Amino acid sequence: MKMRFLCVVAAVALLGACSTEEQAKGTGTTTAAPAAPSAPTAQVTPGSQADFVKNVGDRVFFDFDKYNLKPEGRDQLAKWVAFLKKFPNDQLVIEGHCDERGTREYNLALGERRANSVKDFLVAQGVQASRLKTISYGKERPAVLGSNEAAWAQNRRGVGVVQ
Repeated sequence: MKMRFLCVVAAVALLGACSTEEQAKGTGTTTAAPAAPSAPTAQVTPGSQADFVKNVGDRVFFDFDKYNLKPEGRDQLAKWVAFLKKFPNDQLVIEGHCDERGTREYNLALGERRANSVKDFLVAQGVQASRLKTISYGKERPAVLGSNEAAWAQNRRGVGVVQ
C-alpha cells in the first residue's frame, strides 16, 4: 500500500515538474512561459533600495571596538545625504553591525552606538530625524563568514535600508 502511494505521489510530482507551457487565453494555442528579465537589462526604480545600493552604496565601516566615523565613512554618508534630499519621501533604517568578537550584549550596544553615529551625522547634515530609524543587530547578521581580520572588517558596519 505504501509503495503504491509513493508511486502515485512521484508520478504527480513528475508531471507537475514537466509542465512548462501555458494555455494562451481564448486562442487554444500553447505558448512558452515568458523568460525572466536578465539582471543587466532590469530597470532600477529611482529612490528604491536597489537604486541606493547600486548608485550610492549602502554601508559604512568602523574600526574595531569603535563607533566614530572614519573620513571615508563621512564621504560615503555625504552621498546618503544627497540621495535622501533627492528623494524626500524615503525613510531610512540604519542598521548597526559588529564582528563576532565580544558578547552578544556588548555587540548589540556597540551596534546601536554605530547606528546612532550614522544617524547623528545625517541629522547634522540636514536630514530630518523623523525619516531615520536605527536598529542594532550586533554580531547576529554577519556580511562575511570567517574568523579573520578581513571578515571582521566587513562585518563592522552601518547599513542603510530604504523604506
